[in-house]
Amino acid sequence: MLSLLETQALVADALRRGGGARVTALLRDANGIAAERRLHVYRNNHVAGLAAALAAVYPVTARLVGDDFFRQLARAYIARHPSTSADLHAFGSLLPAFVGRHESLAALPYLADVAALEWAVHEVYHEADEQTLDVAALAGVAAEAQTRIRLHLQLATRFVASPFPVLAIWRANQAAGDDAVATVSLADGGVHALVARQDFAVEFRVLGAGEDRFLRELAAGRPLAFAVPAALDVDSGFDFASTLARHLALGTFRAWSLADGDEGGVEGTA
Repeated sequence: MLSLLETQALVADALRRGGGARVTALLRDANGIAAERRLHVYRNNHVAGLAAALAAVYPVTARLVGDDFFRQLARAYIARHPSTSADLHAFGSLLPAFVGRHESLAALPYLADVAALEWAVHEVYHEADEQTLDVAALAGVAAEAQTRIRLHLQLATRFVASPFPVLAIWRANQAAGDDAVATVSLADGGVHALVARQDFAVEFRVLGAGEDRFLRELAAGRPLAFAVPAALDVDSGFDFASTLARHLALGTFRAWSLADGDEGGVEGTA
């Protein structure tokens, strides 16, 4: 006899992947409805619920392809990448890559990046809250140690980069009516942005090339001595002082530490 855990696993697999002859054998017919039919109803409800969750996370992507096509796309995605977590917020992370590989969407080369932007918004909105870096604490770092400072970005931050104007596309498609959608030219070029959250509002901080590289190096755990030259490599005009001041004012950082194994400053104290 199957254990409860084994039975639950069989049912879950049948809901996700179809089939389920072994499962229907475990179910009783009820009210004249065959077990196979009842399982089919549950499966449809399961898929419909996941598809609705995807539409809630990717409303602009859905709008760009149309609701009918998005429902088909969602069902194909669910079949290929069934939910593996009890947390519905975690479902859908692979949709941008799925969109990018979808042959019928080749005429919309920017769509995968739009979806990546929407997933970043979703993650940032649901990310944990953190305190903002205590800037005054940095004043106590000795001059000879300042190049070893590592600045830790807020958990509620994500990087988005695209050769297409995906931020403009996202903003143009926030309007309620189709007639209100602004025209966006792909010739406007790409964008680097940091998706962040202030209080309960998600915001976009457009970054220069050097600024983007600087923050990415910091996010990777590298100290100023590495991050600043890396930024200058991609933008010889990178202004470290103004960039640092901007992001300190925006609250981009949550803590600091010193490289070379001294972690005493992780919570903002030396």
